[in-house]
Amino acid sequence: MNWQLYDTWLVITGALCAMACALPGAQLVLRRRSMMGEAITHAVLPGVVIAFLITSIRDPLVMLLGAVVIGVLTTVLVDFVQRSGRTEIGASMGIVFTTLFALGLVLIRAFADDVVIDPHVVIYGSIELSYLDQTSLFGWSVPRGAVVNGGALLINGLVFLVFHKELKLTAFDESLAAAMGFRPRLVQGILMAMTAATAVAAFETVGSLLVVAMFIVPGATAWMMTDRYGPMLVWTLVLAAATALLGHVAALVVPGWFGFEGMSTAGSMAVMSGVLFAAAWAFSPRHGLIARAVGRRQLSLRIAKEDVLGLLYRHEEGARSGDRPLTAGDLREALSVSRSIAVAALRGVRSAGQVTIESNRLQLTEQGRVAARSLVRTHRLWERFLWERLGLRPDHIHGTADRLEHFTSPAMIEELSAHDEGEDPHGRPIPPAED
Repeated sequence: MNWQLYDTWLVITGALCAMACALPGAQLVLRRRSMMGEAITHAVLPGVVIAFLITSIRDPLVMLLGAVVIGVLTTVLVDFVQRSGRTEIGASMGIVFTTLFALGLVLIRAFADDVVIDPHVVIYGSIELSYLDQTSLFGWSVPRGAVVNGGALLINGLVFLVFHKELKLTAFDESLAAAMGFRPRLVQGILMAMTAATAVAAFETVGSLLVVAMFIVPGATAWMMTDRYGPMLVWTLVLAAATALLGHVAALVVPGWFGFEGMSTAGSMAVMSGVLFAAAWAFSPRHGLIARAVGRRQLSLRIAKEDVLGLLYRHEEGARSGDRPLTAGDLREALSVSRSIAVAALRGVRSAGQVTIESNRLQLTEQGRVAARSLVRTHRLWERFLWERLGLRPDHIHGTADRLEHFTSPAMIEELSAHDEGEDPHGRPIPPAED
C-alpha cells in the first residue's frame, strides 16, 4: 500500500461526509425513522434537477435549495399518505421516495442535453475524483468535496448545539415536548431539511445509494454502544470517521487478496460501516450478543445457586429422623437447568461457604442457612400475597412465587411483610426476618 497525499485528502473528505450524514442520521435512528433518510436521499434528486431546469445554473446553493424544498415536501407527503391512505410508515416512505426518485431519473433522461448531471455519479458517487477538483480555502488549495462536506458538518453541528433541547426531547417523547410548549413538527421539519441538504452535499462523494449507509449505520452502531444521548452522538462521529479510514484502506488492500486491481472507496466505506455494526452487535458491552449471552448465563447461575439453597433448606425443614441427606445427584435432578449450570451452581455455593459436601452429602452451613431462610421467606410471602390479595388458587401460585423470589428488592420484601405473616397458603410457616 503506497499511501500518498491524495489518499489522506480522500479519507478526510470521506470522514467529513460520513460525519455530516451521521449527525442527522443518529436522530433518525432514535426516532425509529431510519428509512426516512433513505426516502429523502432518493427523493431530493428531482429537486436538484428541477432547480437546475428553472435557473439553468449549476450552483451548489441553488441545488441545495431545491433539495431542501423536496426534502421537506417528502416528509409532508409521507405523513399525508400514512394518514389518508391508512398505510404504515414504512409503506408510506416506500411509496413516496420510489416515486420521487424515479421522477428524478426520468427528468435526467428527458433533459439529458440540459442537465449536466451524471446519473452514475449521482447514484454511486465519485470520491476517488474529489482530489482533482480543488478550490481555495484561506489561501490553501483543498478538494472542493472536503469544503462542501466540512461545511455541511459544521452547519449540522451548529444546528445540534442550538436545538439541543428540542432535538433530544422530541426524539424520545413528542407528546411531552408538545405539552412543554415545543413544536415537534417544526423540529422534525428542521431535521428533514438538514437531512436533505446533507444528502445533496454528499451526492458527489458517496452517491445517493451509499449515502443511506452513512445516514443510518453509524447511528445504529452507536446505539448498540451506549444508552445515553450525548455519548451516542460522540460514538456516531467516531464511528463515521473510522468508516472512512477503514473503507479507503480496504479499497487499497482487499483487491490484492483476490487478484483484482480496483475497488470503490465509497462502496468500501459502506461495507466497513456494516463490519463495524456487526462488531458492535457481537461485542457491545451491554447490548452485544456476547454480553447478553454472558449476562443470561450469570443470571441463570445466580438463580440456580439460590435454588440450591432453597432446596436444601426445604429438605432440612421437612426432614425426619432417618431420612437420607440430599446428594449432588439429587440436586442436579431437581434443578431445571443444564448440567453445566447445575455443576457451576454447586461449586459456587460451596466456594462461598454456604454449603459443605461430605461423602457426596450436602449440608447448609450457618451462612448458607441464613441466605436460604431469607429466600424461602420471600417465596412464602409472595405465595401468601398472591393467594390472599390476588385471589389465586394455592396450587397455581408456586411457579409465580418461584420466579418472583429471585428479583424481589428489600423494599418490596418490607411491603410484603407489612401484612400478617403467619403461614403460607399451604400451611407452612413463613420464616421470621433476620435481626
